[in-house]
Amino acid sequence: MVAVAGAAFGSYWFQPWKLWQDETVEEALPGVVATSAPPAGAPRGQPSAQPSSTASGPQTLASGDLISHEHATSGTAKLLRLADGSHVVRLENLDTSNGPDLRVWLTDAPVEQGKAGWHVFDDGKYVSLGKLKGNKGSQNYALPSDVDWSSYSSVSIWCDRFDVSFGAAELARL
Repeated sequence: MVAVAGAAFGSYWFQPWKLWQDETVEEALPGVVATSAPPAGAPRGQPSAQPSSTASGPQTLASGDLISHEHATSGTAKLLRLADGSHVVRLENLDTSNGPDLRVWLTDAPVEQGKAGWHVFDDGKYVSLGKLKGNKGSQNYALPSDVDWSSYSSVSIWCDRFDVSFGAAELARL
């Protein structure tokens, strides 16, 4: 009876089936707005032979490649400023293992290779941007409006259950 209870608790805690379950999320790049306007000097109310089109989109403020920590992880993390002034962390082409209680963290910790980098992200300042939407694909995570993005230098795919980084990216300012 104790062995069954222990196995049930272990299965709940570790959720080993997630290692074989991939969840792909493909979100569009946020905030791309296309507008059409008549060329300068064209009379109002008359169709133009060649309408001009302008596109405004997000501005990349910082970017970095994800490196592996506890689990093989690859992709790119970007910090974007949207046209409305809000900020988003975007994970592009993410490929990592699935796991229990994975989060996306914006942190002030340096990204270190190997086991040295597994546990550093909760030592300093960090902001949880929410649960990882999928362990594969491209996804967007909004920064709360009161977060000063300039005081953070990295992104981690953080396993909150085991306090370990699956992978992380140092954000190089552009």
